[in-house]
Amino acid sequence: MSVIQPATEPVTGHAPDARAALAQLWRDAEFDAAALDYVDLTGTEPVLPSSFAVGTAAQATIAAAALAAAEIWRMRTGRRQRVAVDMRRAAIEFRSEHYLSLDGRAPEKIWDDISGLYRCGDGRWIRLHSVLPHHRAGLIELLGCSQDKAGVQRALDEWQAEALETAAAEAGLVATASRSFAEWDQHPQGRAVAQLPLFSIEKIGEAPPRELTAAARPLAALRVLDLTRIIAGPVCGRTLAVHGADVMLITAKHLPSVPSLVIDTGRGKLSAALDLRESGGRDTLTALLRDADIFVQGYRPGAIAARGFSPQQAARIRPGIIYVSLCAYGHEGPWAERRGFDSLVQNANGLNDAEALAFGAGEDDLRKPRPLPAQALDHGAGYLLAFAALAALKRRIEEGGSWHVRLSLAQTGQWLRRLGRIDGMGCHDPGLADVADCLVETDSGFGRLSAVRHAADMSETPPYWARPSVPLGTDPPAWPR
Repeated sequence: MSVIQPATEPVTGHAPDARAALAQLWRDAEFDAAALDYVDLTGTEPVLPSSFAVGTAAQATIAAAALAAAEIWRMRTGRRQRVAVDMRRAAIEFRSEHYLSLDGRAPEKIWDDISGLYRCGDGRWIRLHSVLPHHRAGLIELLGCSQDKAGVQRALDEWQAEALETAAAEAGLVATASRSFAEWDQHPQGRAVAQLPLFSIEKIGEAPPRELTAAARPLAALRVLDLTRIIAGPVCGRTLAVHGADVMLITAKHLPSVPSLVIDTGRGKLSAALDLRESGGRDTLTALLRDADIFVQGYRPGAIAARGFSPQQAARIRPGIIYVSLCAYGHEGPWAERRGFDSLVQNANGLNDAEALAFGAGEDDLRKPRPLPAQALDHGAGYLLAFAALAALKRRIEEGGSWHVRLSLAQTGQWLRRLGRIDGMGCHDPGLADVADCLVETDSGFGRLSAVRHAADMSETPPYWARPSVPLGTDPPAWPR
């Protein structure tokens, strides 16, 4: 097997540098360095209220995915084009779920009444994530309390933060104790993540090279199966769709979802329903996979394999597949199989504690963690997954083979930390009125939709979503002809 593992050294220099960050990503993915002469990056930090370089991360990852799409188009047509990304627009796209409206009204809120930060009986902070109904019900049962914040707090007064973190994980629930950077760096999972590259691209099977014919859009005629939910994985699929890929979201009636995120990340996608617990659903997915180019999944390690769709199984079904795996904490270490979300990873890996310190919290053990001003690990991971998938596609075009791309929210957080710190504490948190120039109105399957437009501009193949966002399961599970 061939394994390509990007370098893990931080970007050098005294301040975050989006061009240097992009160049490092580009080298790590082994793209042609000449393409970097065709990218224009405008704007500077700070663009969001944070001590971390969230704007730099947004600009570099969105530019990387767009430039990779431009490189695939060059391979198809022999023509280069310019790619431009403004940092402010990129940062706004990292917050796209904040600016959604339907028929002039904001959709229902993402967060439920239980999710959030609480102080436990040992004085430490813990973050609970109960947006999905089964997680909320499970936490209430574990705590043995009423379903309200006051009841949850009374129950947590009897818990130690790390003990609850462990108990929740063992019950298949999601919560993390807040840690400092020093604590995370000494934690077994923190040490495991520190040894991983940002992403990896591994050859997992043989297949002949497969050229792509000339087309008007970079990813035209490429077929993508998207088996992900919430933000990171869906952003990957949305990014591939904005460059012309046929992306089919696969969901099922029994799987919970967050409606506003479905709307925001569903732009450009088909949406089909398949129950992989049933043989008929698995047979239909197998048939779709035989004609697919990219397979994106965000199941916990082992879960999708139990349905017959591990990387190796997929490569046997479809030689030449680009198989993309997303997880919360990385594929190595004691937390490799834990469920997790962006806000929980930020809290566990020290980002929120460091942000609180930067904004003036005291140097004591009781300081309240401060979240980043965006789900930066989710969005960053989404664009990086699309970028790495296109790097693997380039390898398939040139040398053939089936390829496995792996990346996690925790690895993305480690990368963001290594980009460096900024003085963004006095920066304004942009509201809806501040981002009017970044919005676009379209029809959708939910009503008239106002949402953030894609931040990348391309001189020859302007990005756009050819399909509207539609309710889950709208389309038949069949590729368009």
